[in-house]
Amino acid sequence: MNIKKYRVTPGESIRLSDYPTSDENRIAEDELLDQHIPKSVEELKELHWRLHAEEKNGVLVILQAIDAGGKDEAISYIFSNLNAQGLRTLSVKKPSDTEQKHDYLWRIHEGLPEKGEVGILNRSYYEEVIAPRIHDLLEEEEVPDDQDVWKMRYRQINDFERYLVENGFRVVKFLFNVSKDEQKKRLLERIKDPKKNFEFSFSDVEEREHWDEYQDIFAELVSHTSTEHAPWHVLPADDEWFTRYIVTEVMNDVLREIDPQYPKLTDEDQEKLDEAIKKLENE
Repeated sequence: MNIKKYRVTPGESIRLSDYPTSDENRIAEDELLDQHIPKSVEELKELHWRLHAEEKNGVLVILQAIDAGGKDEAISYIFSNLNAQGLRTLSVKKPSDTEQKHDYLWRIHEGLPEKGEVGILNRSYYEEVIAPRIHDLLEEEEVPDDQDVWKMRYRQINDFERYLVENGFRVVKFLFNVSKDEQKKRLLERIKDPKKNFEFSFSDVEEREHWDEYQDIFAELVSHTSTEHAPWHVLPADDEWFTRYIVTEVMNDVLREIDPQYPKLTDEDQEKLDEAIKKLENE
């Protein structure tokens, strides 16, 4: 599968309508579930284990979407297969009073991976160029007199991601591009199914009134922040299982490039290991 077609070219000005919410050339669901996804997840598990063992690099995964876009399900299915010792997840929600007293990137630091880890931001610092813009939430002191605050933040985010990459942490970004009809269907499922009621928030319905604004802002932020070192991938999120497969394959592609290896023992450690094997075998 050509995963590059979902990657946004750096410097390209996009519209979300340029990226279909459903891929007509997608692999059939039964084939995905029986063949492609198990194989892809198995490779991801092995690569992640090697990353964790080597402890030389880390990976930061950013998941962004409008409500019911499929982020939680991707985390539950794909990343739950990975070794918990080399995984951390942070859900970025409305900032607390303490968080608002700091710079807008401060609160995500606990979600950043260590070397040998994959860190997942379920929503991320990109919320700081989305919700405050739609709902006019910026304080007066946060708005500079001489420049566009949103372009300033795009630049700051690009600089921050470059900093991470240059220090051994790859940044992988996914935008779950779901259609308005599919979102409506998923929200109704949450409302009508008692087992899914806990996933529903009344604000989800209220935010649909800003659908077009969200589409425009997502397109703008992707256009300004898809870079060579941290490109965005726009996913056909109406196709849930196919989207999870794309995410897994992109992760595999990134980890193959890192090419983590199991640490090799020194001659001295190998001798000690051989002695330990003999001792245990002779018990």
